[in-house]
Amino acid sequence: MRETDTLIKVEDLRVSFFTPAGEVKAVDGISYALGYNEVMGVVGESGSGKSVEAYSIIGLLQNPGRVIGGSITFEGEDLLAYTPEQMRQFRGNKVSMIFQNPMTCLNPVYTIGDQLMEALTCHDKSISRQDARARAIEMLELVGINNADKRMDQYPHEFSGGMRQRAMIAMALICKPKLLIADEPTTALDVTIQAQILELMKSLQKQENTSIIFITHNLGVVAEICDRVSVMYAGKIVEQGNVNDIFYQPLHPYTRGLLASMPRLDEDAHERLIPIEGTPIDLLNPPKGCNFAPRCKDCRKICLREKPPYADFGDGHISACWLHFMEAMNKGVGAE
Repeated sequence: MRETDTLIKVEDLRVSFFTPAGEVKAVDGISYALGYNEVMGVVGESGSGKSVEAYSIIGLLQNPGRVIGGSITFEGEDLLAYTPEQMRQFRGNKVSMIFQNPMTCLNPVYTIGDQLMEALTCHDKSISRQDARARAIEMLELVGINNADKRMDQYPHEFSGGMRQRAMIAMALICKPKLLIADEPTTALDVTIQAQILELMKSLQKQENTSIIFITHNLGVVAEICDRVSVMYAGKIVEQGNVNDIFYQPLHPYTRGLLASMPRLDEDAHERLIPIEGTPIDLLNPPKGCNFAPRCKDCRKICLREKPPYADFGDGHISACWLHFMEAMNKGVGAE
Protein backbone atom coordinates (compact mmCIF):
# COMPACT_ATOMS: atom_id res chain seq x y z
CA MET A 1 0.00 0.00 0.00
CA ARG A 2 1.40 3.44 -0.96
CA GLU A 3 2.01 5.94 1.85
CA THR A 4 -0.45 8.39 0.25
CA ASP A 5 -3.20 5.73 0.42
CA THR A 6 -2.53 4.91 4.09
CA LEU A 7 -4.73 6.39 6.82
CA ILE A 8 -3.14 4.66 9.81
CA LYS A 9 0.04 2.61 10.04
CA VAL A 10 1.00 0.44 13.02
CA GLU A 11 4.57 -0.85 13.12
CA ASP A 12 5.97 -3.38 15.60
CA LEU A 13 3.54 -2.23 18.33
CA ARG A 14 4.29 -3.67 21.75
CA VAL A 15 2.03 -3.19 24.77
CA SER A 16 2.69 -4.72 28.19
CA PHE A 17 0.85 -4.79 31.50
CA PHE A 18 3.20 -4.66 34.47
CA THR A 19 1.47 -6.65 37.22
CA PRO A 20 2.74 -7.84 40.63
CA ALA A 21 3.05 -11.32 39.08
CA GLY A 22 5.21 -10.04 36.21
CA GLU A 23 5.06 -8.53 32.72
CA VAL A 24 2.12 -9.54 30.51
CA LYS A 25 2.91 -8.95 26.83
CA ALA A 26 -0.65 -8.26 25.67
CA VAL A 27 0.44 -7.01 22.23
CA ASP A 28 3.78 -8.37 21.07
CA GLY A 29 5.02 -6.68 17.91
CA ILE A 30 2.09 -6.30 15.49
CA SER A 31 2.18 -4.35 12.21
CA TYR A 32 -0.45 -3.37 9.64
CA ALA A 33 -1.55 -0.48 7.43
CA LEU A 34 -5.16 0.60 6.89
CA GLY A 35 -6.16 2.58 3.82
CA TYR A 36 -8.81 5.25 3.37
CA ASN A 37 -12.38 3.90 3.12
CA GLU A 38 -11.23 0.38 4.04
CA VAL A 39 -12.64 -2.08 6.60
CA MET A 40 -10.23 -4.37 8.42
CA GLY A 41 -11.39 -7.14 10.74
CA VAL A 42 -9.29 -8.10 13.77
CA VAL A 43 -10.19 -11.65 14.80
CA GLY A 44 -9.11 -13.83 17.69
CA GLU A 45 -10.27 -15.45 20.90
CA SER A 46 -10.63 -13.56 24.19
CA GLY A 47 -7.27 -12.39 25.54
CA SER A 48 -5.54 -12.28 22.15
CA GLY A 49 -4.88 -8.52 22.40
CA LYS A 50 -7.52 -7.20 20.00
CA SER A 51 -9.00 -4.55 22.29
CA VAL A 52 -5.66 -3.58 23.84
CA GLU A 53 -4.35 -2.74 20.39
CA ALA A 54 -7.42 -0.55 19.75
CA TYR A 55 -7.12 1.27 23.09
CA SER A 56 -3.47 1.99 22.25
CA ILE A 57 -4.56 3.85 19.10
CA ILE A 58 -6.97 6.15 20.92
CA GLY A 59 -4.86 6.59 24.05
CA LEU A 60 -7.24 4.86 26.46
CA LEU A 61 -4.86 2.26 27.90
CA GLN A 62 -5.43 1.84 31.63
CA ASN A 63 -2.70 1.33 34.23
CA PRO A 64 -0.69 -0.84 34.50
CA GLY A 65 -0.76 -1.05 30.68
CA ARG A 66 1.92 0.79 28.70
CA VAL A 67 3.10 1.02 25.10
CA ILE A 68 6.73 -0.09 25.32
CA GLY A 69 7.70 -0.10 21.64
CA GLY A 70 6.75 0.47 18.03
CA SER A 71 4.87 3.30 16.38
CA ILE A 72 1.32 4.34 15.45
CA THR A 73 1.16 6.86 12.61
CA PHE A 74 -2.09 8.57 11.58
CA GLU A 75 -1.88 10.55 8.34
CA GLY A 76 1.85 10.92 8.89
CA GLU A 77 1.58 12.06 12.54
CA ASP A 78 3.02 10.03 15.42
CA LEU A 79 0.13 9.38 17.83
CA LEU A 80 2.41 8.15 20.59
CA ALA A 81 4.05 11.59 20.70
CA TYR A 82 0.72 13.39 21.23
CA THR A 83 0.17 15.37 24.43
CA PRO A 84 -2.97 14.54 26.48
CA GLU A 85 -4.66 17.65 25.02
CA GLN A 86 -3.78 16.67 21.44
CA MET A 87 -5.13 13.17 22.09
CA ARG A 88 -8.41 14.60 23.44
CA GLN A 89 -8.81 16.61 20.24
CA PHE A 90 -7.90 13.56 18.15
CA ARG A 91 -10.47 11.32 19.85
CA GLY A 92 -13.95 11.92 18.49
CA ASN A 93 -12.72 14.38 15.88
CA LYS A 94 -10.55 12.10 13.73
CA VAL A 95 -11.13 8.72 15.35
CA SER A 96 -14.12 7.36 17.24
CA MET A 97 -14.90 4.10 18.99
CA ILE A 98 -18.03 2.00 19.41
CA PHE A 99 -17.73 -0.01 22.60
CA GLN A 100 -18.98 -3.49 23.32
CA ASN A 101 -21.77 -2.74 25.80
CA PRO A 102 -23.84 0.36 24.96
CA MET A 103 -25.68 0.37 28.30
CA THR A 104 -22.49 0.92 30.31
CA CYS A 105 -21.15 3.52 27.85
CA LEU A 106 -24.18 5.82 27.87
CA ASN A 107 -24.67 8.02 30.93
CA PRO A 108 -27.99 6.98 32.56
CA VAL A 109 -28.73 10.45 34.00
CA TYR A 110 -28.40 12.41 30.74
CA THR A 111 -30.75 12.25 27.77
CA ILE A 112 -29.61 10.70 24.52
CA GLY A 113 -29.81 14.14 22.91
CA ASP A 114 -27.60 15.79 25.52
CA GLN A 115 -24.95 13.11 25.10
CA LEU A 116 -24.97 13.38 21.30
CA MET A 117 -24.79 17.16 21.44
CA GLU A 118 -21.95 17.08 23.98
CA ALA A 119 -19.89 14.85 21.65
CA LEU A 120 -20.32 17.50 18.95
CA THR A 121 -19.80 20.67 21.04
CA CYS A 122 -16.63 19.29 22.65
CA HIS A 123 -14.92 19.41 19.24
CA ASP A 124 -16.72 22.38 17.68
CA LYS A 125 -16.85 25.24 20.19
CA SER A 126 -18.42 27.63 17.67
CA ILE A 127 -21.55 25.56 16.97
CA SER A 128 -24.80 26.83 18.49
CA ARG A 129 -27.01 24.61 20.65
CA GLN A 130 -29.75 24.80 18.02
CA ASP A 131 -27.40 23.63 15.25
CA ALA A 132 -25.98 20.92 17.50
CA ARG A 133 -29.49 19.61 18.20
CA ALA A 134 -30.34 19.64 14.48
CA ARG A 135 -27.16 17.66 13.72
CA ALA A 136 -27.91 15.17 16.51
CA ILE A 137 -31.45 14.61 15.18
CA GLU A 138 -30.02 14.13 11.69
CA MET A 139 -27.60 11.47 12.99
CA LEU A 140 -30.35 9.58 14.85
CA GLU A 141 -32.41 9.53 11.66
CA LEU A 142 -29.36 8.38 9.72
CA VAL A 143 -28.92 5.34 11.98
CA GLY A 144 -32.57 4.40 11.58
CA ILE A 145 -34.19 5.69 14.81
CA ASN A 146 -37.76 6.85 14.18
CA ASN A 147 -39.26 9.96 15.81
CA ALA A 148 -35.73 11.26 16.36
CA ASP A 149 -36.93 14.64 17.70
CA LYS A 150 -38.88 12.90 20.48
CA ARG A 151 -36.17 10.31 21.13
CA MET A 152 -33.63 13.08 21.76
CA ASP A 153 -35.31 13.82 25.09
CA GLN A 154 -35.41 10.20 26.28
CA TYR A 155 -32.93 8.45 28.57
CA PRO A 156 -30.85 5.34 27.74
CA HIS A 157 -33.11 3.05 29.79
CA GLU A 158 -36.01 4.00 27.50
CA PHE A 159 -34.14 2.59 24.49
CA SER A 160 -33.90 -1.10 23.58
CA GLY A 161 -30.44 -2.73 23.26
CA GLY A 162 -30.43 -2.35 19.48
CA MET A 163 -31.51 1.30 19.70
CA ARG A 164 -28.81 2.05 22.27
CA GLN A 165 -26.21 0.58 19.94
CA ARG A 166 -27.58 2.71 17.09
CA ALA A 167 -27.31 5.77 19.35
CA MET A 168 -23.68 4.83 20.09
CA ILE A 169 -22.98 4.60 16.35
CA ALA A 170 -24.61 8.02 15.86
CA MET A 171 -22.43 9.45 18.63
CA ALA A 172 -19.29 7.93 17.14
CA LEU A 173 -20.01 9.37 13.69
CA ILE A 174 -21.41 12.77 14.66
CA CYS A 175 -18.05 14.54 14.15
CA LYS A 176 -17.41 12.68 10.86
CA PRO A 177 -14.22 10.89 11.94
CA LYS A 178 -11.90 9.35 9.36
CA LEU A 179 -11.44 6.17 11.42
CA LEU A 180 -14.05 4.21 13.38
CA ILE A 181 -12.97 1.47 15.78
CA ALA A 182 -15.78 -0.98 16.52
CA ASP A 183 -15.00 -3.22 19.50
CA GLU A 184 -17.36 -6.19 19.15
CA PRO A 185 -20.36 -3.86 18.69
CA THR A 186 -22.85 -6.68 18.05
CA THR A 187 -21.84 -9.13 20.80
CA ALA A 188 -24.57 -8.12 23.29
CA LEU A 189 -27.35 -8.13 20.67
CA ASP A 190 -29.59 -10.89 19.38
CA VAL A 191 -28.98 -12.29 15.92
CA THR A 192 -31.71 -10.30 14.13
CA ILE A 193 -30.50 -6.99 15.59
CA GLN A 194 -26.88 -7.98 14.83
CA ALA A 195 -27.75 -8.27 11.15
CA GLN A 196 -29.46 -4.85 11.19
CA ILE A 197 -26.47 -3.18 12.89
CA LEU A 198 -24.02 -4.73 10.42
CA GLU A 199 -26.15 -3.59 7.48
CA LEU A 200 -26.31 -0.12 9.01
CA MET A 201 -22.52 0.05 9.48
CA LYS A 202 -21.89 -1.06 5.90
CA SER A 203 -24.28 1.58 4.61
CA LEU A 204 -22.82 4.37 6.77
CA GLN A 205 -19.26 3.41 5.88
CA LYS A 206 -20.05 3.92 2.19
CA GLN A 207 -21.95 7.18 2.83
CA GLU A 208 -19.37 8.76 5.14
CA ASN A 209 -16.23 7.23 3.49
CA THR A 210 -15.03 6.12 6.91
CA SER A 211 -12.32 3.52 7.50
CA ILE A 212 -13.20 0.89 10.11
CA ILE A 213 -11.20 -1.42 12.37
CA PHE A 214 -13.77 -4.08 13.28
CA ILE A 215 -12.81 -6.16 16.34
CA THR A 216 -14.67 -9.42 16.73
CA HIS A 217 -14.40 -13.14 17.46
CA ASN A 218 -17.21 -13.90 15.01
CA LEU A 219 -15.92 -14.93 11.58
CA GLY A 220 -19.42 -14.64 10.13
CA VAL A 221 -19.38 -10.92 10.93
CA VAL A 222 -15.97 -10.59 9.26
CA ALA A 223 -17.26 -12.16 6.04
CA GLU A 224 -20.18 -9.74 6.06
CA ILE A 225 -18.43 -6.40 6.47
CA CYS A 226 -14.62 -6.57 6.10
CA ASP A 227 -12.22 -6.10 3.17
CA ARG A 228 -9.14 -7.46 4.96
CA VAL A 229 -8.56 -9.57 8.07
CA SER A 230 -5.85 -9.75 10.74
CA VAL A 231 -5.99 -12.95 12.82
CA MET A 232 -4.50 -12.48 16.30
CA TYR A 233 -3.33 -15.11 18.77
CA ALA A 234 -1.59 -14.40 22.11
CA GLY A 235 -0.68 -10.82 21.23
CA LYS A 236 0.61 -11.51 17.72
CA ILE A 237 -0.88 -11.32 14.23
CA VAL A 238 -0.48 -14.89 12.96
CA GLU A 239 -2.13 -14.36 9.57
CA GLN A 240 -3.25 -11.41 7.51
CA GLY A 241 -4.91 -11.14 4.11
CA ASN A 242 -8.03 -10.15 2.24
CA VAL A 243 -11.33 -11.81 3.13
CA ASN A 244 -11.19 -14.31 0.25
CA ASP A 245 -7.66 -15.43 1.19
CA ILE A 246 -8.58 -15.97 4.84
CA PHE A 247 -11.82 -17.85 4.14
CA TYR A 248 -10.88 -19.85 1.04
CA GLN A 249 -7.09 -20.20 1.34
CA PRO A 250 -6.31 -20.08 5.07
CA LEU A 251 -2.68 -20.84 5.84
CA HIS A 252 -2.01 -20.66 9.55
CA PRO A 253 -3.12 -23.66 11.66
CA TYR A 254 -4.91 -21.31 14.07
CA THR A 255 -6.94 -19.69 11.27
CA ARG A 256 -7.82 -23.13 9.94
CA GLY A 257 -8.85 -24.17 13.45
CA LEU A 258 -11.14 -21.15 13.81
CA LEU A 259 -12.82 -21.90 10.48
CA ALA A 260 -13.18 -25.62 11.27
CA SER A 261 -14.88 -24.82 14.59
CA MET A 262 -17.65 -22.81 12.87
CA PRO A 263 -21.01 -24.52 12.20
CA ARG A 264 -21.82 -24.78 8.48
CA LEU A 265 -25.24 -24.84 6.84
CA ASP A 266 -24.09 -27.00 3.92
CA GLU A 267 -22.91 -29.94 6.05
CA ASP A 268 -24.82 -32.99 7.30
CA ALA A 269 -27.04 -32.47 10.32
CA HIS A 270 -24.90 -34.78 12.51
CA GLU A 271 -21.52 -33.35 11.49
CA ARG A 272 -19.44 -32.64 14.62
CA LEU A 273 -17.65 -29.34 15.09
CA ILE A 274 -13.88 -29.62 15.39
CA PRO A 275 -12.57 -27.68 18.42
CA ILE A 276 -9.07 -26.28 18.77
CA GLU A 277 -7.50 -28.58 21.34
CA GLY A 278 -5.73 -27.26 24.42
CA THR A 279 -5.96 -23.90 26.19
CA PRO A 280 -4.54 -20.44 25.49
CA ILE A 281 -0.98 -19.90 26.68
CA ASP A 282 -0.04 -18.13 29.89
CA LEU A 283 1.13 -14.67 28.78
CA LEU A 284 3.15 -14.34 31.99
CA ASN A 285 5.21 -17.31 30.88
CA PRO A 286 4.94 -17.60 27.06
CA PRO A 287 6.62 -20.46 25.18
CA LYS A 288 10.10 -19.96 23.74
CA GLY A 289 9.01 -20.68 20.18
CA CYS A 290 5.68 -20.21 18.38
CA ASN A 291 2.87 -19.20 20.75
CA PHE A 292 0.47 -21.60 19.04
CA ALA A 293 2.88 -24.57 19.10
CA PRO A 294 1.45 -26.21 22.27
CA ARG A 295 -1.97 -26.50 20.53
CA CYS A 296 -0.81 -27.12 16.96
CA LYS A 297 -1.22 -30.51 15.26
CA ASP A 298 1.50 -29.59 12.73
CA CYS A 299 4.05 -28.64 15.40
CA ARG A 300 7.73 -29.38 14.59
CA LYS A 301 10.84 -29.17 16.79
CA ILE A 302 11.78 -25.76 15.37
CA CYS A 303 8.32 -24.45 16.33
CA LEU A 304 9.11 -25.13 19.98
CA ARG A 305 12.55 -23.48 19.79
CA GLU A 306 12.16 -20.32 17.70
CA LYS A 307 9.55 -17.66 16.88
CA PRO A 308 8.32 -18.10 13.30
CA PRO A 309 9.01 -15.32 10.74
CA TYR A 310 6.35 -14.14 8.28
CA ALA A 311 6.00 -15.77 4.88
CA ASP A 312 4.52 -13.48 2.22
CA PHE A 313 2.29 -15.17 -0.37
CA GLY A 314 1.47 -12.01 -2.32
CA ASP A 315 -1.34 -9.44 -2.28
CA GLY A 316 -0.73 -8.80 1.41
CA HIS A 317 -1.37 -12.42 2.43
CA ILE A 318 1.13 -13.31 5.17
CA SER A 319 1.39 -16.13 7.69
CA ALA A 320 3.66 -16.53 10.73
CA CYS A 321 4.28 -20.27 10.55
CA TRP A 322 7.51 -22.24 10.07
CA LEU A 323 5.84 -24.64 7.63
CA HIS A 324 4.79 -21.78 5.36
CA PHE A 325 8.10 -19.97 5.74
CA MET A 326 9.98 -23.05 4.52
CA GLU A 327 7.45 -23.54 1.72
CA ALA A 328 7.89 -19.91 0.67
CA MET A 329 11.68 -20.25 0.70
CA ASN A 330 11.50 -23.38 -1.45
CA LYS A 331 9.24 -21.63 -3.96
CA GLY A 332 11.29 -18.44 -3.95
CA VAL A 333 8.32 -16.46 -2.56
CA GLY A 334 8.96 -13.48 -0.28
CA ALA A 335 9.71 -14.14 3.37
CA GLU A 336 10.55 -11.83 6.26
